[in-house]
Amino acid sequence: MKRASKAVREPSEDLKPEYVFDYSKAKKNPYAARLKGRTVAVVLEPDVALAFPSSKAVNRQLRAVVRAIPRRSRTTSRTRGGRTRG
Repeated sequence: MKRASKAVREPSEDLKPEYVFDYSKAKKNPYAARLKGRTVAVVLEPDVALAFPSSKAVNRQLRAVVRAIPRRSRTTSRTRGGRTRG
């Protein structure tokens, strides 16, 4: 006979509404170096997200847009921060 699963606990009255995080005990993310420079997370508005069935579809469309934009030389194209676009 299987054991019954534990019931979901109701929020306790002794739980604080806010907790203070002790940064002295924090550890670095061991996987962060693997993702550095390779992954960018972007949050799409819900109506935009409905147009794309997957992240591959989003990337495919964005690459098409990038190819359609005429490229300028590095010396004339500047962003707000003074860095050249590449």
